[in-house]
Amino acid sequence: MYRLQNYIAGEWVNGAGDGQNLFNAVTGEEIATASTKGLDFKAMTDYARRVGNPALRKMTFHERGNMLKALAMHLRKHLDEFYKVSYQTGATKADSWVDIEGGIGNLFSNASLRRRLSNETFIVDGESINLGKNNTFMGTHIMVPKEGVAIHINAFNFPVWGMLEKIAVNLLAGMPAIVKPATITSYLTEAVVKEIIASKILPEGALQLICGSAGDLLNHVMSQDVVTFTGSAITGLMLKKTNAILENNVPFNMEADSLNSIVLGEDVTPENPEWDIFIKEIRREMTLKCGQRCTGVRRIFVPENKIEAVEKSLKAALAQTVIGNPLNEKVRMGSLAGESQREEVKTQVKKLLASSQIIYGSLDSVQLVDADAVKGAFFSPILLMNDKPFEAKEAHEVEAFGPVSTLMPYKNLDDAIALSKMGKGSLVSTIVTADYSIAKKYVIEAATHHGRILVLNNECAKENTGHGSPLPMLTHGGPGRAGGGEEMGGLRGVKHYLQRTALQGSPTTITEVVNVYQQYANGKSTGKHPFEKHFEELQIGDQIVTEKRTITSEDIDRFADLSGDHFYAHIKTTDFTGTMFEQQVAHGYFIMSIAAGLFVDSYELNPVLLNYGIDELRFTKPVYPGAEIHIRFTCKEKLPNDKRVIEKPEDFKRGDDIEKGIVKWLVEMIDETNEITGVATILTMVKTLKQ
Repeated sequence: MYRLQNYIAGEWVNGAGDGQNLFNAVTGEEIATASTKGLDFKAMTDYARRVGNPALRKMTFHERGNMLKALAMHLRKHLDEFYKVSYQTGATKADSWVDIEGGIGNLFSNASLRRRLSNETFIVDGESINLGKNNTFMGTHIMVPKEGVAIHINAFNFPVWGMLEKIAVNLLAGMPAIVKPATITSYLTEAVVKEIIASKILPEGALQLICGSAGDLLNHVMSQDVVTFTGSAITGLMLKKTNAILENNVPFNMEADSLNSIVLGEDVTPENPEWDIFIKEIRREMTLKCGQRCTGVRRIFVPENKIEAVEKSLKAALAQTVIGNPLNEKVRMGSLAGESQREEVKTQVKKLLASSQIIYGSLDSVQLVDADAVKGAFFSPILLMNDKPFEAKEAHEVEAFGPVSTLMPYKNLDDAIALSKMGKGSLVSTIVTADYSIAKKYVIEAATHHGRILVLNNECAKENTGHGSPLPMLTHGGPGRAGGGEEMGGLRGVKHYLQRTALQGSPTTITEVVNVYQQYANGKSTGKHPFEKHFEELQIGDQIVTEKRTITSEDIDRFADLSGDHFYAHIKTTDFTGTMFEQQVAHGYFIMSIAAGLFVDSYELNPVLLNYGIDELRFTKPVYPGAEIHIRFTCKEKLPNDKRVIEKPEDFKRGDDIEKGIVKWLVEMIDETNEITGVATILTMVKTLKQ
């Protein structure tokens, strides 16, 4: 019998003893054993902090992002291997796609965040703040990777996605991870980690894996560590109370199973497209992954005058679901993860039956294709009816983690909102409506109890990712019973693994520390125009101060005629009584255009390839005829620009063969009183010396 291995301190090792037996969820055959007995969990955490953490902290965000991208591309080459193992968990091809390719997609998505960050080992967080009248004292915030290890305790339902969506974030942040998947499906996690380690893309110590019990792992956490948990609220609460977590104030991010709801708007009738959208969404949520999703629909709220019609439609939709061996192409729903899970779901359904009745499905039988109901962990979709949702509390307190949902009526939208909140906090809620006022009321009033809300209608039906699909650029978590945590969320998720520190000093000092030019810092004059320098030659703070240009009334008139902008403030014959201006004022965009004319110094070809944007453009003081404008132009920030991956010759675009970087420039528009009239950041692409 194959023994799953643990990856500890750079080596694949077996746990002691017989271990826990693991079974094929479809056939019931024993496929592996898992054990962590005898492992030194303290040594694991020490190794991660001593070896993995320094290696990752030395890398910049761009290097870490490219590391994730390389890992994602590598794993995509082994999809067939992962799918073969995934079928043993009872997952269909569609289920496995969400788990495997969805997880890899998370790597790609988080890798792309590097483009929003400096090529540094830290983040400058938020806007800088001027703290002195004479512009010599300021403050900002930086965020640096914590010096500990991220410990991820994951659920059984997504053995690949659950791991990759978490490590993508901590690795990008610069922290190593110890992953503890749920034992029942850990054989799939092990298969993926084996390929990750074999790729040698991650630095040593960046990832460790334990397949089996977590033992006393959490007793060894320290203040620089982060713990995340996905699973039941009861288990999460127990882990959160670990003394070491409480004593060291260790961040604990919990994403717990919750009683998520879907609401049919009062405006929707069987004749509307939203009706079919509602029915299809429930069927998908009940049957995808055999209902084993922390975001699955558990409570269905329908206007009481439509409850019978919805019941009929749902029964018909569920009856079309082919259940059985996930290797069979006709099958649309596989099995639960194992026999123990099937018994758990049965137990929970029986609790729900205290106040509800089964209107579709059976606890004891299920019609299958190409499978044995005795050997495999198959389970019928169960649709329950609870006709008194405000009185019977079980539907709002008990979760059957399988293809089980409860249908309940509501009288009006206020009731629907109140019922959604009776779950005491959930990961997600969906409202299906074509009425924007209904959507707004539901979202604003229900948002306190939900981590995510999907407003679903015919406008977004084709492109929407579904009630149960968390996305890497959006937060995943929820209040109350759902755990109170937030996972993913783009840069929000990354910041869970960083320490934010307020930084104070002079603008020049802070510029030198963070390598991003701060307004009013000393500039660097080299006698060479910055546009004549290649990417590598430019230094942060390289600066020129231009000659002056006098603004005339005729300039303003000509710009108005050229642009078509004849706003009253730009017309010299305007009576300016009661306005904010004293006389004819120059267009802000005219001043910005003049700025470009002043700081662009050469008609000759130079390393600057193009100007592709303006950020943070502000006009801070009116410019009247007679004003003398000059520009202070400073190299603010430099960012790498990865070459586009060209898979086919026909995809080649002009310029793809040019090595280049992104340079941000601070443009300050200054008048004859030495006051700033406008400020902006422009972005250019600049050639590198290496071509």
